[in-house]
Amino acid sequence: MKIFVTGSSSHLAKVLLPILCKHPKISHVKGIDIKPGNFQHKKFSFSNIDVRDPTLSQHMNGYDVVIHLAFVVLRSTLKHQRKNRKLIHDINVNGSANVFQQANKLGFKKIIHLSSAAVYGAWPDNPDSINENQARQIMKGFSYAEDKNEVEDWLDNLEKNSKIDIIRLRPHVILGPQSQPFLLSLIRQPFYPKLPDPQPLSQCIWENDVADAIIKSVFSNTSGAFNLAAEPAMSFKEMIQMSHRFSIPVPIKLLRFTHTYLWHISSVGEEPGWLDGMPYSLAIDSSKAKNELGWEPQYSTYDCINKINQKP
Repeated sequence: MKIFVTGSSSHLAKVLLPILCKHPKISHVKGIDIKPGNFQHKKFSFSNIDVRDPTLSQHMNGYDVVIHLAFVVLRSTLKHQRKNRKLIHDINVNGSANVFQQANKLGFKKIIHLSSAAVYGAWPDNPDSINENQARQIMKGFSYAEDKNEVEDWLDNLEKNSKIDIIRLRPHVILGPQSQPFLLSLIRQPFYPKLPDPQPLSQCIWENDVADAIIKSVFSNTSGAFNLAAEPAMSFKEMIQMSHRFSIPVPIKLLRFTHTYLWHISSVGEEPGWLDGMPYSLAIDSSKAKNELGWEPQYSTYDCINKINQKP
């Protein structure tokens, strides 16, 4: 089997590529990204190309499965272009559409799209545990969630008009040595939002468990959407208190003000829209992935938080 990976220099790809190349049933892995990575293997080749490139099909021809990782996760990675919403949308949505269109035209057997639990949104009426039948809801002002939802809308239409198998993986916040520095800093700092009880619940997932779900998706005969998260669901307050003997509650309004101020006057921090979901729970049920993909996370939520705080 030959695998095509977009975003092959991304944080998650650093975990995934070695596993793909070691698999005996995978003969070759092709990666594309706008920045070169350091990974080298006799089964791996790389092309420096944008997912929006009109010549993308020339690079994709001859492969069986596409694993789509390419996405602007944190706007700060774009530096001086981080507030260019049009550019971000073009990369995330139009770039994804280009990848999927070419895979369909070239007769790929399968599309594996790394979506996100963010497509559900954090809302006051969320159930205690969200399964894949829950309607997706766009969190306005949070571009990552907006674009992940729009990409899934695009896949909805493709599913209706194509026979290609499509798997959408919806992981919660991905943690691990290769995860986004901004996410690591959130867990490692001593502050948490001061919210009324009961505290809203959230989750995370270890990067290797996400990679394992992708591998299982490659060889699975099923399709559809699959939630991925470690157990149990915990409040952000509990996560911070696991990390720090002394933790500091901060009013949510002050967090919003500080975050918004930093976003507008400096290059520090991320867009403030994601904070709108902090007062509400976003806990997902991963039983479908366990039952249909044969996936089982090796790390609990406690493991994830403890491992993040271990000194190298």
